[in-house]
Amino acid sequence: MTDRRSRNVVVTFLGAFVRRLDNWMPIAGTIELTGQLGLDDASVRTAISRLKKRGWLDAEARHGVRGYRITEQALGELAAGDEVIWHARQPAALEDGWCMVNFSVPESARTKRHLLRRHLSALGFGNVSSAVWIAPARMQAAAVKAIAELGMTQFCAIFVGDYVGGQDLRTLLGEAWDLDELQGNYASFLADTARWSDPSPLAEMDGREAFVTYLGILDRWRKLPYRDPGLPREVLPETWNGPAATARFEQLVQALEAPAVAHVARHWPQR
Repeated sequence: MTDRRSRNVVVTFLGAFVRRLDNWMPIAGTIELTGQLGLDDASVRTAISRLKKRGWLDAEARHGVRGYRITEQALGELAAGDEVIWHARQPAALEDGWCMVNFSVPESARTKRHLLRRHLSALGFGNVSSAVWIAPARMQAAAVKAIAELGMTQFCAIFVGDYVGGQDLRTLLGEAWDLDELQGNYASFLADTARWSDPSPLAEMDGREAFVTYLGILDRWRKLPYRDPGLPREVLPETWNGPAATARFEQLVQALEAPAVAHVARHWPQR
């Protein structure tokens, strides 16, 4: 397992389980549980150390057991991620129009320019050209907030309006986002979870198997909603499989969440 893979899994672990258990995790119990996922001790400790440096974790002992507490900063970032991961963007209304962001950032602020692109992409904006980004109009407030937080308001112009003609809208949006890749990712998720299209066998899993399966599904899914801008149905392919993948994910969560959390809780002191 790479360090990056370990870090991603640990972040998923924090969001899915640690927040439910008083925002705190024991070191030994966490190492044991992540080992069940196939992660080695060293890579997990490295991931935890990096998250601590990032301001996500603070060392704290409870009941005489060494561990880490999730910081307020991390809780805020995890909550923001929840809005996307657990509440997949619903298709926007075509009649609501579009939000476009244009920016011209001086070379001296190149680092901020890169951060702005990352922020817009995470919000669901597509790249029309090097300095022009587009999203459904409902993303206007989020774009204004992200730009202000980066201190880049003076370099950006934000427009909201309707598509009235010119280049075919489907073609434009197909170039702004890689919809074929996203469609393929949804298809892969559906194929990889097809054996659970009937969820009844999941009820027969023991706690450990439910935990490993649940966290693996979460870690696989969490990347997909961020890449889906929630475009209006009228501009999506007729075979768009995002809704089917979302329904499958929600079905699996409902079946696995409780036994997975119970299994994790057994590795906590005083539980």
